[in-house]
Amino acid sequence: MKFLTSELTYFLRDAKARQNVRALLQLLAVLLLLVVVFTVLFHVLMKREGQEHSWLTGLYWTLTVMTTLGFGDITFHSDMGRAFSVVVLLSGVVFLLVLLPFTFIQFFYAPWMEAQRQSRAPRELPEDTRGHVILSHYDAVTMSLIPRLEFYGHPYVVLEDDVARALELHDRGVRVMVGPKDDQETYRRLRVQAASLLVATGDDFLNTNIAFTARELTEQVPIASLARKPESVDVLELAGANHVIQLPDMLGRSLARRTLAGEVRANVIGRFGQLVIAEAPVTGTPFVGKTLAETRLREVTGVNVVGMWQRGQFSLPRPDTRIESSTVLVLAGTDAQLETFDSLVVIYNVFDRPVLILGGGRVGRAVAASLREREVPYRIVEEKPENARGLEHAVVGSAADLEVLKRAGIDEAPTALVTTSNDAINIYLTIYCRRLRPDMQIISRATLERNVSTLHRAGADFVMSYASMGANAILNVLEQGDVVMLAEGLDVFRYPASAKVIGRSLRETRIREETGCSVIALEMPEQTVVNPDPSQPIPGGAELILIGTAEGERRFKERFA
Repeated sequence: MKFLTSELTYFLRDAKARQNVRALLQLLAVLLLLVVVFTVLFHVLMKREGQEHSWLTGLYWTLTVMTTLGFGDITFHSDMGRAFSVVVLLSGVVFLLVLLPFTFIQFFYAPWMEAQRQSRAPRELPEDTRGHVILSHYDAVTMSLIPRLEFYGHPYVVLEDDVARALELHDRGVRVMVGPKDDQETYRRLRVQAASLLVATGDDFLNTNIAFTARELTEQVPIASLARKPESVDVLELAGANHVIQLPDMLGRSLARRTLAGEVRANVIGRFGQLVIAEAPVTGTPFVGKTLAETRLREVTGVNVVGMWQRGQFSLPRPDTRIESSTVLVLAGTDAQLETFDSLVVIYNVFDRPVLILGGGRVGRAVAASLREREVPYRIVEEKPENARGLEHAVVGSAADLEVLKRAGIDEAPTALVTTSNDAINIYLTIYCRRLRPDMQIISRATLERNVSTLHRAGADFVMSYASMGANAILNVLEQGDVVMLAEGLDVFRYPASAKVIGRSLRETRIREETGCSVIALEMPEQTVVNPDPSQPIPGGAELILIGTAEGERRFKERFA
């Protein structure tokens, strides 16, 4: 009943709907008048023929003729009466079989169904809504963010200004609200004052408008905004955004960190207080061919090898795990320990040939800037001459052209970084480069999370998703930096020690065996214990810092959190 009332209220408050109802009522009034006139004329003509019938019989005859059901035993004998019957019959065909159904469907049924559909997309959140995350758009980043919000227990709502699109999202199980993004009243109905975070993921101009409009209502709610251009950062902050995330720059630097070129050193990818997470290639070092135990890295430098990358596949290492030339070590330690590691391996140079960057867009330029800081030579292949202006070491031409790739140095390049914003093109170029150079390291960007596995199958050693990186950056605003994304589907995260693990050693808890996650540090109020002793009991008040996949984190949360 409540649902029907809300539908009727929405239907009747619409001006066009009210106009349609009036038109339908007018047609019904004309039809009723016509029935009355035909009933009266029936009696007049029957009297002229000498027949007497009741008024109910006249109404019955009129309705049966107009609805084409037939005459029955009530018939006219004169030509005038039969002509009248034809007029009544044709009127019934036109009004009851054509006009009335058309008018009913056009002016009432169709608008009613539309009102029913639109009533499913709310225009206001309940007054008691608290602690929710407001997402300004439903795009690649928020598609990746929503499952993470649900996993960590954060309620959310997507703002959509198009009703049809909102209904589509609603039918897909997405919590959505309809309203214009530039209207202050929309954010009042979104209960922005009680929200835990407002996320703007549109273009820089719209994000500025969203941040400024919402900030006029509340100074307390944190606002996170994506920025496509560096020059937009200051404007977004002036508009009220507390956290401005430059995804192209973040993604470019993340891709560049995994490049096998230049000096061997630990590239920092995340921090948890005193704990530093880094990656280091081993190509050209004495570690190649040895087991992890034989390298004695932990004894010599203090760093702990918490993971290994091998051709895009991550694994948790064991002492007898053998290191290959294409292996990339994931290290955990303090700044001092990583400096010791660097001093041990910096004398080795992986490759001195230029790295190949395919695509001179924002991400490609960010990759180039990061490589330039490391003094790693590179070449950028850019198809559009206007985009290549101002780029150092640019080769103008299509990356699908073998001659262009040869001019760029694909025959000797140690690494190719595929950075275009089109996943289909990235898959194409990855397959092509892998066929040309089976021994080359290929690092690719993915815009959509669903294309990550396809790029791996195409031959990419590493894939970083624009959507996943953006979702992770936004989630860290909520979780206050509790998650560091190492690669697609692999994170470093922290959880407070629960009663299930306090007082037990890591060996006794069997966290690694049961979840696939590895504890790399214990963070306590007075200190952070990096690479904790697996035989020591876990103290109360400690936080576990772990490395693992999303599925591993889910299992850990179910069994130990």
